[in-house]
Amino acid sequence: MSPLSKQRPGRFARRGRTTPKGNGRGPRPGKQSGRYTPPVPRRVRKSPKWMGALILGLLVVGALAIVLNYFDVLPASPTNWYLLGGIVLIASGFVVATQYH
Repeated sequence: MSPLSKQRPGRFARRGRTTPKGNGRGPRPGKQSGRYTPPVPRRVRKSPKWMGALILGLLVVGALAIVLNYFDVLPASPTNWYLLGGIVLIASGFVVATQYH
């Protein structure tokens, strides 16, 4: 017989015992798991206040170098060296941004 039985028209109810999710093999009281990772202290996770300005500065100066190179504003432009420098500055901004907390 099916585990579903008709209760009323349009409604089905499960028959049998219902159990909570999981298999009941959680950590026992008084016994700690071997996968505990202690929390990182707050003083370690704090970035200096100037780091946000550094990230924005690197990204803006890199983009500005690329744009000004195309508008022929920089000396001896257009040249690929200004483009390379702008890309390096933008990439440096992303690298610094990954370390920001």
